[in-house]
Amino acid sequence: MDFSEEGLELKEIQKLEGHNDRVWSLAWNPTSSLLASCSGDKTVRIWQRSPSTSSWHCKAVLEETHTRTVRSCAWSPSGNLLATASFDATTAIWELIGDDFECVSTLEGHENEVKSVSWNASGSLLATCSRDKSVWIWEVQPGNEFECVSVLQGHTQDVKMVQWHPIMDVLFSCSYDNTVKIWAEDGDSDDWHCVQTLGESNNGHTSTVWALSFNPEGDKMVTCSDDLTVKIWDTDSITMQAGEGYAPWKHLCTLSGYHDRTIFSVHWSREGIIATGAADDAIRFFVESKDGLVDGPLYKLMLKKEQAHDMDINSVQWSSGENRLLASASDDGTIKIWELASIP
Repeated sequence: MDFSEEGLELKEIQKLEGHNDRVWSLAWNPTSSLLASCSGDKTVRIWQRSPSTSSWHCKAVLEETHTRTVRSCAWSPSGNLLATASFDATTAIWELIGDDFECVSTLEGHENEVKSVSWNASGSLLATCSRDKSVWIWEVQPGNEFECVSVLQGHTQDVKMVQWHPIMDVLFSCSYDNTVKIWAEDGDSDDWHCVQTLGESNNGHTSTVWALSFNPEGDKMVTCSDDLTVKIWDTDSITMQAGEGYAPWKHLCTLSGYHDRTIFSVHWSREGIIATGAADDAIRFFVESKDGLVDGPLYKLMLKKEQAHDMDINSVQWSSGENRLLASASDDGTIKIWELASIP
């Protein structure tokens, strides 16, 4: 889709208030009109859109389970389970039972703060990462039991984020050690190991990598960093999906000069729009440029929303249901729902 001909603006639909500390992370439910948010106030809030008024309200507050900041939240692909990762070194699993959320499992094992949690595409595996430099893979068992099947050591610093590939059971982790590591199962055994490290030596980041996201096809990835750049990577996914072995990721291009403060969050929409949230309180949108394809794909800034929040933006997430609905979360304690709308 060519966005260059289309004039777009970012319209604020609603500001959601209720958390009394910074909001760290957001997750849209893949099967319903629910949005989860988690905060330094030790709670998780579930927001629901009313079908009649189209406005959002807080449906539930999940509290008294975590004893410290809740840093990350993620819905299972079925939309029935919510995983929440906390600085109290645990990950909680919540199930929607009837109209209520119940904590049905608590995963322990990390030595300190759990920073991120992610489900694989089928919902059979869960990954967690921590300041203890490790990444854990959990297998989902019947009856809401979770078994740790692998502890991955390889990062030399705090691991900021884990993210499963959207199609294949390949796990990506990004860290304070400036690298992205890619983990896959050994074909001959059930052991997981690092199959590739994207670091400075192969055009990677030169400072903390905060987040990553994939395009819908899963053949491109975007990463963002404390080095003020956004990088696009690509792979030959056909080779991988055909079972012909691991296809390495290659650096495609670097977007620099657009951010002057740390980029904390990046998310790729189903339509191909990349959103970033940063410490300068702004949200930016990048799209592939159709010009100058001689050197391969280039990406350009389509739109910048200054002062989207009053403080750092920690998370930007495109809706899983509506193409141009975006949620953002900030140190200012609020969540905002936005629409990327055509300028009338």
